[in-house]
Formats: sequence, C-alpha cells, structure tokens
Amino acid sequence: MPLSDARAHLLTNDTADRYRRLLNEGVDRVAARIATTERPCSGVTPDVLAPIVDSVDLDRPLGDPLAALAELEDVYLRDAVYFHHPRYLAHLNCPVVIPAVLGEAILAAVNSSMDTWDQSAGGTLIERRLVDWTARRIGFGPAADGVFTSGGSQSNLQALLLAREEALAATGPSRAAALPRLRILASAAGHFSVQKSAKLLGLAPDAVVAVGVDADRRMRPVALDRELARCRERGQVVMAVVATAGTTDFGSIDPLPAIAERCAAAGVWLHVDAAYGCGLLASTTRRHLLAGIERADSVTVDYHKSFFQPVSSSALVVADGRRLRHATYHADYLNPARMAEQRIPNQVDKSLQTTRRFDALKLWMTLRIMGADAIGALFDDVVDRAAAAWDLLAEDPRFEVVTRSALSTVVFRYLPTGAGRVHADAVNLHAREALAASGAAVVAATKVDGRHFLKFTLLNPETTVEDIATVLELIAGHAEAYVARATAPLLACTA
Repeated sequence: MPLSDARAHLLTNDTADRYRRLLNEGVDRVAARIATTERPCSGVTPDVLAPIVDSVDLDRPLGDPLAALAELEDVYLRDAVYFHHPRYLAHLNCPVVIPAVLGEAILAAVNSSMDTWDQSAGGTLIERRLVDWTARRIGFGPAADGVFTSGGSQSNLQALLLAREEALAATGPSRAAALPRLRILASAAGHFSVQKSAKLLGLAPDAVVAVGVDADRRMRPVALDRELARCRERGQVVMAVVATAGTTDFGSIDPLPAIAERCAAAGVWLHVDAAYGCGLLASTTRRHLLAGIERADSVTVDYHKSFFQPVSSSALVVADGRRLRHATYHADYLNPARMAEQRIPNQVDKSLQTTRRFDALKLWMTLRIMGADAIGALFDDVVDRAAAAWDLLAEDPRFEVVTRSALSTVVFRYLPTGAGRVHADAVNLHAREALAASGAAVVAATKVDGRHFLKFTLLNPETTVEDIATVLELIAGHAEAYVARATAPLLACTA
C-alpha cells in the first residue's frame, strides 16, 4: 500500500469525515446484531470456527473497510457470546450501559495514555476525581488514593504488593530471610488471583493459607483466629488478610466488621476484594451489606462487573495513599523525581502499568448521564432476580440449590432419582455442555464439596423469572435425556 493510502487510514484532521462514516457503519452492524440476536451464542466449537479464522491471510489486506466489516461477521460477530441476551447466565459479564459505550468510543479515538500529565491532562484529573468518589463511597478518609487497573486480578496483585512491602519494612533489614515467612490468610471461597499474586510476588509455595468458611461460604472469624495463632506459633508473618465482598461462586460477603477487628488487633493489612460486590456502593437499599469495608487498608472494585461498564474498568483504592509509593519508579524520560517535587500529577507514579487506557472516562460518562442511583437500581434488580431464582429452585424437587446468595449468583444442580443418582456429576456436566451447544442459553459450572454443580450469574436486569424458568426446563430436558441413556442398559438387564 502506498504511503499516501496508508496515511488515509490515520485519524487526523483530514480524515475526520472518513472516521465518522466508518464508525457509523460499524455501529450499525453491531446494533443490528444486538437488536436481532435470538440466542446468547451460536454454540460454535473451536474446531469449526478456528479454520475460518485461520484462513484469513493477514498479509493480504482487503483494502475496503466495508469488506473487512463483512468478513468480521464470519470471524467474530456471528459467533460472539452476547452478554446482553437475557439467557446469558454464566459468568460475571454484564450488559453495558450506553453512556459507557459512548465513553469507550471517545477514549479510543483520542487515545490518551494515563501515565503522565503531559499525555492526559484532563484524563488525569477525571481519574483522580473518580478514585476520590469511590473512596468516599467506601468510607475512606481524605488520605485515601488509588488508581484504575485492568481488572480485579491486577488490583489484588497491587494490593498484596503494597502489603508485602509494608510487612517487610516492619520485619527488619533482611528481605531474603523474611520473605519465606510471609503468609496471606484468605477465605477458602476467595478468588484464585490471590494464589497467583503470591507466586508473582515471590512468596513461598504455601504462603496462601485458606481460612475456613461457614455454610453460607463466608469466612469464619474463629477460623481466622486459629490461623493467626498458628502463624504466630510458627514464627510466620501474616502480611495480609484477604476478605471477600462477593465471592465468584456464591456471592457471599465475609463478616467484614469482625475480620477488621482481628486485623486491627494483630496489626495486619486488611484487603477487601469487592470486585463483584462493589455494586452495593451505589445501592440505596443494600449498602449496609458492606458495613466494615471502610476499615480496610485496600479495596478492589470492578466497575466492569456490577457497574455495567465495558471491559476493562477496575480500580484499587487504598485508605492511606502514601502506601502507593511501593509501586513508584522514576524514569528520567517519563516521570523524573523532580516532577513529584513540583506536585505534577503523574498517574504512573502509583500504577503497575505504564501506558494505560483512559478507562475512567466510561464511568465518568455513566455518572454524568445516569447517576449512581441508577446504577445501584440496576444492580439491586439483578440481586432481586437471583433471590427469585433461588426460590424457584428451592421449590422444584428436580433440583438441589446451595446457599442463598447476598448478591446475584445461584448455585444448583439437577439431582436424578433412583438409579440415575450415581450419575449426578456427569448429568450436570452434560446438561451444561448440551445447553451451550444448542445456543439457547449459557450457564456456568463449578464444584461444591467436590461435586459438580451449575451456576447462574445474573447481571442482566432484562433477565426475567420466565427466562430463568425456561432455562431450568432446558437443563432438565438435557439431564433427563442423559439419565435415560445412562440407565437404559441397567433397565434392560433387570427386565
């Protein structure tokens, strides 16, 4: 392609009209898909879709944007999983609010980088304002600070990095001797990113200690007492306790006030992973479920879960902003130390990332157009729907349902009767796979006490109780067909 033609694809003063026309064409195609999608997914398998994607010759450009959009139908749009569909009930993926999508389009076109003031002046201040807003919602004081991240895993990693550095500073000059003694106490129902973070932080293989949970999958304070005592007896240093405000599987919220009491008494960093439950910060009716979160040292929030934002939009917020210094490195070409002395607000000074998207704009546009109460109402709505789903399952003898969630997940399984009971695990695995293959609905799966269960994760306010009832009937149909096949030989032998 000649240089002049290549330049025509850059977004510049001269190509603004081309950008407008092409973006409108893309929006029209996606809008048409969303408006006419009858199923949350196509049920396509990797062996079918991979050859189509692999057949695209990336070294032979199509040249025509409309041709590329048409090709995109085959390689992506047709088989995408559409979270806006009311029968997508699987993971912590939300339909997105339109103001946030507007923000996404703007930030992608302007392409600000959030590392330094001279790359994103207004963006820097908007992000800082939103961090302050979130800190106030948490209940932190004026010393709080934070930074946007790519997601809950990165937020948890940075929180534990800060906790590690604080713990090492308190143990003396020998980092090498202290590092193997560091321990993290986390709920047995907590997120796997805690284990990944421990590995990335160079901690011992057994550094993460699982703290027992109760029947509602909430951390048991007496179990935390026991693990704190054990660590003291073994000469180990608890660098952090990780409590969860919204476990991925059960939506359970740990008893934050009791955990905070113990962390304060032991002088231990308390991190609250509220990646899922942070939507309660905007709720006008359920905010009390997060009581005690204001006593944490750090909090993870994922706006791209319960604030209905496009991926990615997350943040780490700390009660004492000075502790973010553990993530600071000054590079002469980017953010020399003199800039900090001049109080120039460079966000890279507190981020694990350097180049970083202006993801805060999506939340800013959402709050300025809709407001926090509207977001909270949407989240409250899906929590109400999960409660209704739990009631539906509890009344249906075909299913076994686990603990009632404080948020919007429901864990359950189809439970065969008679001779089919021994096939319960295989039945539920099959039902989920068959349902996904049909494209009629998508549900998740997990394990409870070693047995296979299914899971609804409700984050779409458009999902109705009727949708849920329909999906349950589909699951039961696939399960019953499997049981019939599995028990047919046994029935034939006894005939």
